[in-house]
Amino acid sequence: MPLYRESINDDQTYEEHVRVELNHWVRKLLQRPGLLERTSKIIQTKVNDKIIPQKVHTIITATVKGLVKSVVFGLEYIPNRPTIYGVRLQERDQKAQRLLIKYRKIAAAEGAGTGAGGFTLAVADFPALIVIKMKFLFELAHIYGFSTDDYRERLFLLYVFQLTFSSQEKRPELYNIILNWEKNMCSWPVEEGYLHQIDWEQFQREYRDAIDFRKTLQLIPGLGAVVGAWANYGLLDDLGIIGMNCYRLRIVGGVHVDKGHSARD
Repeated sequence: MPLYRESINDDQTYEEHVRVELNHWVRKLLQRPGLLERTSKIIQTKVNDKIIPQKVHTIITATVKGLVKSVVFGLEYIPNRPTIYGVRLQERDQKAQRLLIKYRKIAAAEGAGTGAGGFTLAVADFPALIVIKMKFLFELAHIYGFSTDDYRERLFLLYVFQLTFSSQEKRPELYNIILNWEKNMCSWPVEEGYLHQIDWEQFQREYRDAIDFRKTLQLIPGLGAVVGAWANYGLLDDLGIIGMNCYRLRIVGGVHVDKGHSARD
């Protein structure tokens, strides 16, 4: 579902429209888990502990650890497209929506291909999907006018990633970090030492728990291709919606945000 409904010519009117959407989104994001969500979590925990092979858990953990290092310290994910400045928010949203459509298709095709290849390729899909997700987030940052040349912007992407795949209990804490990003970012040193304050082990567990239930079905013989495409499409869509809204939040503000804060253009 697109995050915008129609073309609005007035910038102020469009930003007011976005603020309303952000308020609805934040309330939904932070709502207490209901009975269905709590029951699903219990079932998922049992599946993680008793059904999913340890080999799969090991691959995910190793992949996420590698992701953290490559995203923050490396430059291989930085897209060729330049950071976009001086563009209206509505145009950014439209570009971001087209980017999400593109990457959902890429993720679905990758999931279908590896899902059809049996257990070995299905397991290989976990790191491949993370690469797709991170490439999407890097491009998204540039669309919204934030350069990933700055390691702190790359760190922001990891928080967006973590917010998307974290438990409902963990989300308020992560949301508050993202909400106050601009203020906190100014006080950080321009060095990577800040990373040592982050609980990356928790990050790995939350991500693993969030995707295992859907991705485990991909390992079932005969269902791999269909389930792989469905799971990857949905996981990328979740990331896209939260990623877009996190950047919109930084630009126009939202719940408990200083509305005098303006875009960086």
